[in-house]
Amino acid sequence: MLEEFGPSLYLADGPVVPFFGFPYPTRMAVAQLSDGTVWVWSPVALTTELVNEVQAIGPVRHIVSPNKLHYLFLTEWVDRWPDARLYAPPGLARKKPEVRFDAELDDAPNPAWAADIDQAVFRGSFAMEEVVFFHRASRTAIICDLIQRFPESEISGWKGMLMRLDGLVGKRGSTPREWRASFLRRGPARAAREKVLGWNAERLLIAHGECAHTEAGEIIAAALSWI
Repeated sequence: MLEEFGPSLYLADGPVVPFFGFPYPTRMAVAQLSDGTVWVWSPVALTTELVNEVQAIGPVRHIVSPNKLHYLFLTEWVDRWPDARLYAPPGLARKKPEVRFDAELDDAPNPAWAADIDQAVFRGSFAMEEVVFFHRASRTAIICDLIQRFPESEISGWKGMLMRLDGLVGKRGSTPREWRASFLRRGPARAAREKVLGWNAERLLIAHGECAHTEAGEIIAAALSWI
């Protein structure tokens, strides 16, 4: 179930979940930090196979949610690894007060993973803000909902037409139109975009659609040009 995406970085695809009538595939990332512990991004539903594969990499110590929509499977991961710390993006702790978060993510990476992973918060939206990450060893930008790029082969019907209108289909990809419109203050998001482009990422790992092993910087610049 876990696939190696780059040096010390793995991904796993989870079940399809509904979102406003659209079927959305889910995907998570697992990084082995330089101290041998494991950092988990946007965890998917746990299975016995996935538990065994993650444990083979190392002990899970950090579980992060990138935005306030990605919370469905957090508690089952924390229940399985109670020694792990759980990190919320802006807004999620208020949305899900029943979930015990240890800290809220901001623009500065936690010292526990700063040597391995950088991060930036896309602020300025009244609807939702997202934290994006950069895995240094594999030169991978890890982006959740801000960039969605689905292949033509997976798109059909009226839902596919709406996704095309939003620019979510094809190599370039984009951000869903209604979320773009919610960024009333573009300045903070532009600053985050410049930071992300400054990473000079080689690979792109996203939650929804096709990841990329090359030309990540070009894809990110084009997909986020609306900012």
